[in-house]
This record gives sequence, C-alpha cells and structure tokens, in this order.
Amino acid sequence: MTVTTVHEHGTASSPSMSYVESTGHACEKSVNPETKDPENHGSPIIANNEHQEFVRLGIRQRLRHFTWAWYTLTMSCGGLALLLRNQPYQFKGLKEIGLVVYILNLVFFSIIGSLMITRFILYNNLMDSLRHDREGFFFPTFWLSIATMISGLSEYFASESTYRLNYTIEVLFWVYCICTLLAVVIQYSFVFSYHTFPLQTMMPSWILPAFPIMLSGTIASAAGANQPAVSATPMIVAGVTFQGLGFCISFMMYAHYIGRLMETGIPSSEHRPGMFICVGPPAFTCLALIGMANGLPEGFSLLNDSGLDDRHIMRVVATCTGIFLWALSMWFFCIAVGSVIRAPPHDFHLNWWAMVFPNTGLTLATITLAKTLDSAALKWVGMAMSLCVISMFIFVFVSTMRAVIKKNIVWPGRDEDVSELFE
Repeated sequence: MTVTTVHEHGTASSPSMSYVESTGHACEKSVNPETKDPENHGSPIIANNEHQEFVRLGIRQRLRHFTWAWYTLTMSCGGLALLLRNQPYQFKGLKEIGLVVYILNLVFFSIIGSLMITRFILYNNLMDSLRHDREGFFFPTFWLSIATMISGLSEYFASESTYRLNYTIEVLFWVYCICTLLAVVIQYSFVFSYHTFPLQTMMPSWILPAFPIMLSGTIASAAGANQPAVSATPMIVAGVTFQGLGFCISFMMYAHYIGRLMETGIPSSEHRPGMFICVGPPAFTCLALIGMANGLPEGFSLLNDSGLDDRHIMRVVATCTGIFLWALSMWFFCIAVGSVIRAPPHDFHLNWWAMVFPNTGLTLATITLAKTLDSAALKWVGMAMSLCVISMFIFVFVSTMRAVIKKNIVWPGRDEDVSELFE
C-alpha cells in the first residue's frame, strides 16, 4: 500500500516526491497548462476563492498587507491624465477632464501615502518591505507616480511665460534624477547581494527598479519645450542619459525574460498581466526621445563648434529610433495580449495595473509618432488605443475596489508581501 502525505500547501505526494517539489510547484501545475516544464515555479499566493469567512480582521490587521504595489494605481492614473492631455484630436472640455483626472490622482496619492505611513508606524516594517524579495520590486512604482505628477504639472500648468513654475519644475526634475539614480543603484546592489533568483522564475517585475530613472527622459520631454535654453539643454541631455541607462538595464533584463519563456514557457495565468510591463521601456523611450528632440532650444548645436542648428538632425534620428522601438513595444504587447487571452487570471491582484500604465506609454508613443509623421491614420489608431486604455483603467479600478470589499486583496496571503522564495 502506498502512503500519501498532504503537505501544508494542500498538495498530495508520495514519499518519493520531495517536499520542495510538492510545495514550490503546486500552484503552477494547477493554473498553467501551457508550461513546458512540469516543475515550473508558481506563486505561493492563496487563491482568492478560498475565502476564510470565519476569520474577521479589522482595518488595523488588514493594513499590514497594504503594500507598495498600490502605487500602481496612482502611476496609472497619472499616465491617464497625460494621455488625455496629448490626444491628437482635442474637443472642448477634454483638457478640463484631464485636469480632473490629474487632481484625482493627487488625492489617490495622498490617501495611499497616508495608509502606507500608517502601516509602517503600526508595524515598524518599512525596511522589511523594501528588502522583501517580492514587495520590494514594487517600491519603484512610488517614484513612477511622482514622475507622472511632475510631467502632468508641466503639461497642464506650465508655459513659456510661467517663469516661477518652470523653475520649480526644473528643480523637481533634478531632485527626481538624483533620487531615482540612487534608488536604481542601491536597489539592484541589494538584490544582487542578498537575494538569489533562479533565472527560470524571471518575471518582468525585475525590470521595475529601472523604470523611474528611465522616466527622467519622459519628464524632460514634457518640460523641455517650456524651459529657457539655458535650462532646457542640460535637462534634455540628462534626460537622454538617464533614459538610455534605464532602457539598457531593461534590455539586459529582456534577455533573461526571453530565455525564461524559451525554457519554461509562459508564466502562470495569475502572473500574465505582469507581462505587459515589458511594453513600457521601449514605448516610453520612443516617446521621450522624440519629445526631447522636439524640445531642443533654437540654435542648438550638438558639438558647440559647427555653427549649425542641429535640431533637425536630432529630430530625424529620434524619429527613426522611435519607430523601431515602437515596433519592439508593439511586439511585447501582442505577446502579452495573446497570453492573457489564452489563460485569463482567475483572481484579482494588483499586477492587473500592468495592463494600464505600460499600454499608456505605448499609446502616447503612437500618438507622438503620428504627430511627428503627420499621419492621420496613425492618429486615429492612437485615438482608438486611448479608448481601450481608458476602458481598461475603469475596469481595473472597479476590480480593485471590488477586491478590497470582497477581501480578495489587503488580506493575509493574497498580496505582494507573500514571498516567492522557497526555503
């Protein structure tokens, strides 16, 4: 007679099956039928349909599981405000609608920030959250939210005549660059030193620490045109530098990501919305390069000794580079869409917001290319993509509120504070 043992994760196994096999891979086997490797790593998150109705937790206990991933809401809302402001075909009242979304994002940011501070005061676990092998990767979403707010401040309020505001934006830009440069260096140094991640478990969230420094270019592209030449040129040079740094880090991570897909297949259905993260780096780089080239001051000379205005050359280079980056972003988008359609996630998690913010970048890049190439067809494509992004934002926002009410998130075992490392 064969003796069967049931482990704490609910997986039945025979004595010949190792403990790690039965616990570490149980979730992936059950939700990812397309995986190539039967021992592919999954998520230890408790299924949301396994409600523990007999457990009653108050707000204080639930706040322990209020994670950095909540800033994915504000970075998406801020991105939506930028998208509304940059529509190729404007109508009366559209700017006001975008301004309402921008202000609403400030409200959301304040609420989330207050709840995060409350969590850290109650449980004294700020450093634990930053060092966590899963939640720590979502800390950059805080900086991404700030990037969208600085860009929105320039888009909605700044002009060439608002000198004090332009100076404020310039100061905010340089402070942002310094903080995010320190963040990307410190966070990756910590991950390289104190965590060990098998490459077959690679997820696009590993790219997130590179995102904030990369959006320095996006801020420079939004603010550069309104700045005086003495301020615009250094901002744009720094924007190109840091945009390149962030994109290069992302590109190196892509190699591991593609290798993981080739070796172990598409991630489990619960992780597939996160695949849209890969859409962001090339899309935002396309957007930033073209925007910064358009924002170069009159008389700009690259080497300062040619006596020529190099703006036209830079715009041609930026547009050509942007086109092939847009194509790369669109390829990642199609892969992610196909994967999610084949196996939609069963339960809500905050990684659903990855279906909004990176796609906002792709849509903005499409609109930017359409304006640069003066393509009416591409402008209408950008409008259609904008409607899809707006619809997705509403859908994910409603799903988020519903998940909180139904205790599907901000609940023990169901958030990003669950470790993915198996001891």
